[in-house]
Amino acid sequence: MWGGESAITLHQKQETIKSNTMMKTMKNLAMTVLMSILAAATFTACSEDNMDYVADTATEPSDRICQGLQRTVLVYMAGRNNLSYFATADLEEMKRGSRQIGNDQALLVFMRRCYNNNEEPWLARIQNGEVTDRVTVSEMGISKDELFASDPDVMERVLNYAFSRYPSVKNEYGLVLWGHGGGWLLQDSIAVREDTRGYGVDVGNFIYSKNGKWINMSTMNNVLSRMPHLKFIFADCCNFMCLESLYELRRTADYIIGSPAEILASGAPYETVVPAMFEPTTFYHSIMARYHEATEGTLPLSVVKASEMEHVAQATKEVMRRMSERGCTGFPDMTGMIHYNYLNEKDTVFHQPYNIFYDAGDFIRRYASPSEYEQWKQALDAAVIEKCMATSWDTEKCWQIFYTDFDVTPENYHGVSMFVPQDPTVRYGEKYMQINRDIMKLEWFWRIDN
Repeated sequence: MWGGESAITLHQKQETIKSNTMMKTMKNLAMTVLMSILAAATFTACSEDNMDYVADTATEPSDRICQGLQRTVLVYMAGRNNLSYFATADLEEMKRGSRQIGNDQALLVFMRRCYNNNEEPWLARIQNGEVTDRVTVSEMGISKDELFASDPDVMERVLNYAFSRYPSVKNEYGLVLWGHGGGWLLQDSIAVREDTRGYGVDVGNFIYSKNGKWINMSTMNNVLSRMPHLKFIFADCCNFMCLESLYELRRTADYIIGSPAEILASGAPYETVVPAMFEPTTFYHSIMARYHEATEGTLPLSVVKASEMEHVAQATKEVMRRMSERGCTGFPDMTGMIHYNYLNEKDTVFHQPYNIFYDAGDFIRRYASPSEYEQWKQALDAAVIEKCMATSWDTEKCWQIFYTDFDVTPENYHGVSMFVPQDPTVRYGEKYMQINRDIMKLEWFWRIDN
């Protein structure tokens, strides 16, 4: 569909794509680029590409120190970066919030921060306003010369240790992803630049550096697929609610809660969010509502029922096929469309090559027919079961400056984003060359393309 000659060039340069993909005709290839269009803080983040590793069962605790827990929620705090101060502040909020939950509920925190160079990362239970049962990574059997919270091996061992030591009798587990985030974007290397994406940048021993290591969505999915199925994932990081990431994680949790946009460094109001996470049935609504109230409506949020993402993928594939049959060609004009992040831009003037995450429904609504859009939206509405709209929000690229090149209305806000490839030959558009190739590494792309 959209893409033209430039899309073909991109495919030819993608060495990892199957040879039959590179031999597609211009028409089919252009359509493939549009398929990648699908979807998509104050954080940015990126990734470690797929890394092979095996869980070390020796780190599993031999005894379960708590019995009869109804629900166990782990807050994974990747704070070894410029968010370290906020990690400490949010821990205090969690302590206050823990006074509102019962002793049959387990709030766990894994803390990795720049508190001081001598502090080992640790796991603890937060109970009745106190940090209890604290254990360091060394005591958990995790021994590494250089430890990163974004290391998939570390993440897997911590989650395995936490959920084994604090098992839920109802098999109800929740995970909070605290830290920097930036959606689906990824890099091939575990050591990446500050302007790339993923989740949980960790700067290691260089606490004043902006460079660090990240984990991407595909690798995180590998980790979570070996954990107990999660009741929810609450992403307290930027740009998490993109169709690409949601599809990648669709089998790991019942509900995924977060924002498609950049969020403030202060993050969620944990004093009120902590008790919300332990509500029996309305937890996802309450988490989003407490967050929305605290930001005074200046942060877009949504809740996605993960099991519906397969239907969203099928509906997206169908609407793209129909758009292609009508002869849509070239890269689409995105002027005036809702977008949730810039790629290294310092102001809020519209610079199309820098925009990354466009509102999924705003895009489909503009380029599909009314009937096609309504049919697609039915599938999306079954997945995005709740959303809170914001008419403006901060961009981290320039503090206290809001996005101003689009209007948000109930009709064009859909609560999730999608990546829309743009012409890499325009000024500064070379940044899109790699991004247009990287989309092909995600499950979402192949589900839509085939």
